[in-house]
Amino acid sequence: MSEYFPLIMGVALFVLMIPVVYRIWVGPTGFDRILGVNVIGTKTTVLLVIIGTVYDRVDMFVDFAIAYALLNFVSAIVVSRYLNRTISLKEMEAKEKKAKA
Repeated sequence: MSEYFPLIMGVALFVLMIPVVYRIWVGPTGFDRILGVNVIGTKTTVLLVIIGTVYDRVDMFVDFAIAYALLNFVSAIVVSRYLNRTISLKEMEAKEKKAKA
């Protein structure tokens, strides 16, 4: 059973990414989409560590996971600041309400 545990956890994390993909696709604002991408990046970081346990190379995959998590964090901040400077959240919500009406 212990040999299947990383595989089961990996599949469970992958299945839990499906609702987040829906939020990225439909998300009412850009910030919802950024948050969804950030959640997927976090789950991918955990999946990298799980893959490391499957291949008995946790030391190497932890390095990859840390680098990926740092890249995910920095990119989320950069995109958020870009969206915040180009258009305010109130303006974005007002445009989307007009588009729905």
